[in-house]
Formats: sequence, C-alpha cells, structure tokens
Amino acid sequence: QVQLVESGGGLVQAGGSLRLSCAASRSILSINFMGWYRQAPGKQREFVAGISSGGSINYADSVKGRFTISRDNAKNTVYLQMNSLKPEDTAVYYCRAATGPYDYWGQGTQVTVSS
Repeated sequence: QVQLVESGGGLVQAGGSLRLSCAASRSILSINFMGWYRQAPGKQREFVAGISSGGSINYADSVKGRFTISRDNAKNTVYLQMNSLKPEDTAVYYCRAATGPYDYWGQGTQVTVSS
C-alpha cells in the first residue's frame, strides 16, 4: 500500500505560482506512474500531468508550458510547479500513484486562483 499526502495548495492571484507536493509513505522507485489530477466544482476529475518511473512526462494541453511535474525519488515525493496560474486552474488537485493492478489517491489540496 501507498499513502499519498498532498500539500502546497492555497489562494493565489492570477499570474502567480504555486508548488504542490505529493509525499508517498514508501519508496516511489517501483511505482510505475505518478500523476496529478484536478476536479473543479461541478466538473469531472481530469488529468493534469504525469511522470513514469522511466521519466516519461505528459501534460494536459491546458497546462503545457505553465506547469512542470517532477519527482524526487530520494524524498519519495512528486512535485507540480504551477506558473502563470489562471482562474480556470481553480480546483482540488489530487495526486495519484499507479503500480501494477493498484491505484492510490491522495486526499487532495485546494488551489484557488483569483482574477
């Protein structure tokens, strides 16, 4: 099992930056995929960014060029650096870890971008 704890959310003005962290309860070296998703009020949860154990990275089109995902295996942590934030980025952001048949989610962290 893996417990995931997100942090770093908050209230920021449009154009500002935040860095989200996702700390795992054990080594992430063997975790095939770790990613960030978000869910805005009244909308479905959507993919934001993901990184594989081999270092492959993918982003949603809506965040390309503004968000950067990275992983620090020594700290068992995945980060999401969010720059040039827009009001439409407002959502609860969730961390996900997928390995083999198992799928784990964090509790989420709120990001609110004011205009």
